[in-house]
Amino acid sequence: MNWLFLGIAAASGILMAVQGTINGMVGKITGVLEGNFLVHVIGLAVVALLLFVLGLGQGSLTKIPNIPWYGYLGGVINVGIIYGVMAAIPKIGATNATTAIIVGQVAMAMIIDWFGFFGMEKVPITWWKILGLVLLAAGGKLMLCK
Repeated sequence: MNWLFLGIAAASGILMAVQGTINGMVGKITGVLEGNFLVHVIGLAVVALLLFVLGLGQGSLTKIPNIPWYGYLGGVINVGIIYGVMAAIPKIGATNATTAIIVGQVAMAMIIDWFGFFGMEKVPITWWKILGLVLLAAGGKLMLCK
């Protein structure tokens, strides 16, 4: 197990909780679609700065035609994710929304691994992983208790 990348993933989770809460507040003030637009414009500006001004990219945009058709769904899906987070957090709170997000995310990740969707290597689902998901969902249920 590569601990560095587990740490990076955990840091991403921390940022997702902060981002979701901030985005929820923005959506509450501006409207969810309007806030979603703002978030994407700012994100585009930051990526453009990193890529074109600071030259931090390590790949090549000339390879875009090599992306499989489903690779273009990421941007569309991102709009849906941010919309869902912006709509849910102000209504049910950061803890409840993030709990539901994590349980759904892990369940879908297991399915992606199991079938090897999107070019991923197939990773079998074991009884331990199923138990882990059940315990995660049970923990999520406990997080929702008042």
